[in-house]
Amino acid sequence: MVLGPDGKPCRTCTDWKSWSKIGKSGGSKTKKESKDSSSSSSAGSTTAGTVGATGVISAAAAATVASGPGSTFNYEKECPPDKEILGRATWTFLHTMAAYYPDKPSAMEQTTMKSLLSSFSQFYPCGHCAEHLREEMKVDPPKVESRKDLAWWMCGMHNKVNEMLGKDVFDCNKVDERWRDGPSDGRCD
Repeated sequence: MVLGPDGKPCRTCTDWKSWSKIGKSGGSKTKKESKDSSSSSSAGSTTAGTVGATGVISAAAAATVASGPGSTFNYEKECPPDKEILGRATWTFLHTMAAYYPDKPSAMEQTTMKSLLSSFSQFYPCGHCAEHLREEMKVDPPKVESRKDLAWWMCGMHNKVNEMLGKDVFDCNKVDERWRDGPSDGRCD
């Protein structure tokens, strides 16, 4: 179990399955154990999630996505999001925002996007996730010169996280299809 700055278990840093075991087992995992188990428990999940037009995901929709057909996952819709649900919703928002970023952003829009991503990395509820993003942005700063640059940068960042978690990487050639245009067969029209 990952502890937050207040010394209490961090719900947004822990997946719901691990969180729910605290009450059953009476114990908790250390930060290292939690990172190891969350990496392995996350590895089986590659679904990106579903959102409405605003990029907001409900816990109920996320639980459906997270559980998939035949799963025993039982996340209550009234529960605060765990790291899995928060992560899916966050990536959906970030990718969708990048997909609708201007093709030729003004200097002000570029500055605002850099500021948003910097602020985001300061206030993301999962502390070690936020720290990881800040470190990655030092090495590979956001590319905000065009919509394509930002969308590809975002895809690259997401793929770094996926690799770290043992998940499949996404083909960045498909960012517009996935996050803006939908598949060519029209099933999303």
